[in-house]
Amino acid sequence: MRNHGSRTVAGPSELRTERLVLRRWRDSDRAPFAALNADPAVMEFYPSTLTRAESDAMVDRIEHRFADGFGLWAVEVPGLAPFIGYVGLAAPAFAAHFTPAVEVGWRLAHEHWGRGYAPEAARAAVADGFERLRLEEIVSFTSTINVRSRRVMEKLGMSREPSDDFDHPSVVEGHRLRPHVLYRLQCSKR
Repeated sequence: MRNHGSRTVAGPSELRTERLVLRRWRDSDRAPFAALNADPAVMEFYPSTLTRAESDAMVDRIEHRFADGFGLWAVEVPGLAPFIGYVGLAAPAFAAHFTPAVEVGWRLAHEHWGRGYAPEAARAAVADGFERLRLEEIVSFTSTINVRSRRVMEKLGMSREPSDDFDHPSVVEGHRLRPHVLYRLQCSKR
């Protein structure tokens, strides 16, 4: 990973794929994001659902982190849905054997699952990370039992070494979501 230090790295205002627009957040995204974060199906592999206040605070944190030149983009399907969730890059906020790192992550509304949106958008975010940010590696992680997210990681060409698996320090000991898998993707252009 290249260390960007405290300097601001200029980034694009949006990324586009064949079907999707990854863009900065709008106030109109807050209500559907809160609904997504309150959905037990979407939040199955998180310790809890989020309240509206917690969800709004998350949007504020996400937008603030774009000052680093990357972040979690709001995702829309032009002509079909103005907001379906987020996909993008983030720096994990906890210490682990693989940090500091940049991870690719996603969270989409349940009604938009199974259409290939997560891997399509994640490929755009990963390409931006490797090409514009010149990252050497991007990681992704999830609870061991989250088969759907693991499948997205594999579709992205990420690989897992079982010795990299870890217990997430933000999840209480003994919780079924504490054991996590780590997937890695190296930049192939260097």
